[in-house]
Amino acid sequence: MSEKLICANKRAFHEYHIEERLEAGIVLVGTEVKSLRAGKANLVDAFVLVRNGEAWLHNLHIAPYDFGNRQNHDPERQRKLLLHSREIEKLHARIRQDGCTAVPLRLYFKEGKVKVEVGVAKGKKLHDKREDLKKKDLKREHAKEFKIKAR
Repeated sequence: MSEKLICANKRAFHEYHIEERLEAGIVLVGTEVKSLRAGKANLVDAFVLVRNGEAWLHNLHIAPYDFGNRQNHDPERQRKLLLHSREIEKLHARIRQDGCTAVPLRLYFKEGKVKVEVGVAKGKKLHDKREDLKKKDLKREHAKEFKIKAR
C-alpha cells in the first residue's frame, strides 16, 4: 500500500498520550484536494467532535488553492469524517470518558484518497512532558556517543 504523507501533528505526541488510533476518510471539495497535493495543510490545532452520530474535524487548515477561482474553498471549514457507525459510537464513548479527546495525528494519501489518522488521547501533565524531553535528549546523546565511538 502506497502512502504519501501530507502533514503530521507532532505537537499531539508532545501534548497527549495516544491510546488508540483509527483511520478515517474525509469529505473534501476539489480545490482542497489540489491544495493537499501541494502539501498545504496544518493539523496543529485540529480536533474531532462527534455530533448527531457523525464525526467532524474542526480547525484543520487547508490553504486556498493558488490557481483556484472564486469558488475556492473556505480554509477553516468543518469537514466530515467518513467512519462506520460502530467506529463513531466507539469513538464517542471514548471521548465521553474523563480526560479523553480525539486528535488527528496525520493526513496522508492512500491509494489516491485522502485519509486522516485519528488518535484517542489523554492529556499529559507537565512532568510527563519533561520526562519525554529528557528521554529524547538522552537518546540523542547516546546516538551521538555511539557515532563517535564507531569512527
